[in-house]
Amino acid sequence: MNIAIIGVGGVGGFFGGKLTRLLADDPQLNIYFIARNQHLAEIQRNGLILDSDEGIFVCKPTLATDDISELPLLDLCLICVKSYDLDEVLIRLVPKVSDSTMVLPLLNGVDIYERMRFRIHNGIVFPSCVYVATHIEKAGKVVQTGRGANTILLGNDPEKKSICPALFELFDKARITYKWFENPYSEIWCKFIFIASLGLVTANYLKTVGEVLLSQGPKNDVENIMKEIVKIAKKKKIRLPPTIISDSLEKAHNLCFETKTSFQRDFEIKGKPDERDLFGGTIVRLGKQYGIGTKATRKIFDSIKQQKPLSNS
Repeated sequence: MNIAIIGVGGVGGFFGGKLTRLLADDPQLNIYFIARNQHLAEIQRNGLILDSDEGIFVCKPTLATDDISELPLLDLCLICVKSYDLDEVLIRLVPKVSDSTMVLPLLNGVDIYERMRFRIHNGIVFPSCVYVATHIEKAGKVVQTGRGANTILLGNDPEKKSICPALFELFDKARITYKWFENPYSEIWCKFIFIASLGLVTANYLKTVGEVLLSQGPKNDVENIMKEIVKIAKKKKIRLPPTIISDSLEKAHNLCFETKTSFQRDFEIKGKPDERDLFGGTIVRLGKQYGIGTKATRKIFDSIKQQKPLSNS
């Protein structure tokens, strides 16, 4: 079985690292890491250090490279890059995907499946989202910062309706927590409501999650953006819990006060791309499509663009 982890950051490093522990007992298993720069160099020299609530492990893949063309035809691919790198990755990945390849996109966003299918027309693509509390501490090392379950939520490919027991068996062996849904889109939208609102607001005000929740103005912005997303979801007939906004705010309160969203960390780095379009852009476009006002999102989205102009924004 050939497995590729495309993007060995906090998400890919955590799940990919756990999968490499299966290599010792399965000579037919190959695991490939796609990483970049100094992080890749450290993995090639010493393996990936994974510091999780299961302990500290040195994870050595079959091959670590930055060149997708070096991969064989794949049986499973976990795509763990940021949305701004997705299209380029998919273009390079196409020759490595067969009709039976399982593809699991572990990205933020409510339209990732559609973005995937625009480039990849074969294979089995599982709509999914993921909850993790992990990050790259330094080159070659991924650390789990939140203790407890880090969970993949996934469900049927709308075009294939294919359940793959081999995937579940693999995850069970690697002690990867997952939940299967016949229709995963409610879960994906719940995650989006949480991460998009907090990501936009923490980046705009350059405040941690805890600081945002203690500041009336920014907290109101979070709630108002959540309300706009919920209205769009209802127009799309996405089933959401009636308490989704209060549930999302409670989840935010349960994070460490000093938590920075991934979007904020990217936003703070001069010249670095970020996921403003995946969050703010998507909300504004869908709002226009479905006749939903997105005043709160537009305010923050426009402010972000003014603070940090990007050539592709």
